[in-house]
Amino acid sequence: MFAITTITIATIAAAVYWIMNRHKPLKHLLSDFRYMLDMQGAGAGGLIDDWINIRRNKIELPDASRKIAVITGGARGIGTEVIRGLLKANVTVIMGIRKPDAAKKLMETMENGKNLHVFSLDLQSQKSVKEFANCVTKKFPEINYLINNAGIMYGDYKLTEDGIESQFAVNHLNHFYLTHLLLPALKKAGRVEEPSRVVNVSSCGHYPGKIFFNDINMKEHYDTIAAYAQSKLAQIMTTRYLNKLLENQDANVKFYSVHPGIVDTDLFENTTFNKLPWLKKIFFKTPEKGATPILFACFNKDIEERGGLYISNCVEGISNRYSKNVDNQNKLFNISCELTGIEPDKFGQN
Repeated sequence: MFAITTITIATIAAAVYWIMNRHKPLKHLLSDFRYMLDMQGAGAGGLIDDWINIRRNKIELPDASRKIAVITGGARGIGTEVIRGLLKANVTVIMGIRKPDAAKKLMETMENGKNLHVFSLDLQSQKSVKEFANCVTKKFPEINYLINNAGIMYGDYKLTEDGIESQFAVNHLNHFYLTHLLLPALKKAGRVEEPSRVVNVSSCGHYPGKIFFNDINMKEHYDTIAAYAQSKLAQIMTTRYLNKLLENQDANVKFYSVHPGIVDTDLFENTTFNKLPWLKKIFFKTPEKGATPILFACFNKDIEERGGLYISNCVEGISNRYSKNVDNQNKLFNISCELTGIEPDKFGQN
């Protein structure tokens, strides 16, 4: 039934895509169609992985009193459940969202809600990222966990106020910038026996992706699926590169990237799945289950020596070959530094 459903959905999506995009030049049409099919395949693979590893996707929350966590987003969906788990573990949580008033209900209803602090953060603005980081470090000079959780998926072509394609900016670049700004606090909190951790929430949707180094904003031709794949791939590549960079500096900070699973959240509002809510209820994870591998990346002791790991359902996930290429990682690091005004040899020093 699963295979038949997947094939049926892919066929319908292909037909709809052809009708809506037949006006495009053939080379762009074929490229976009390939990305669409590859993304459908990645999604199907993600669903299978969720099913196969359902019993492995679990975490026992520790008592993490006196630990400090920073998370982007969290007003809804997976992020809300990550915050719930962190608070249950007695972590003090700093939340960065565009509208801080939206967190009042969380403070009032969640266990240990008094330990939740909220600051304004707009990930479409590097200025806002810097202001957020300044507010955080002024009050919390040591940070144990940074969870780069917030993200967007698909939508029309849009440049941020900094001139960056919006999915690349929100999902990767401005989290990269935030990591740079908070790294001194992460280093300060890290210990040899208990390193600080940076968790980048990526996706199996990275799998069809590549980095468009010659056109990072995809101005020549914009395909929203390719842009999403690029942004999520960039998170995994950055995780691996920065983990190695910090290891070489003997810093006690570990980096992990996480695919939370195929989760029933508002992230799918710009996809065909939004028109099939019954399908999401049957096959997709709940936000609580999606939060589990993220909390695993924060707390599990067995992965302390495995920095750079890509995690899915609390085990090592399958990432594409492109993400493992060290030259690609280095190029991405340098272009990310350039776009955020960071001198590469001074990353994390501010």
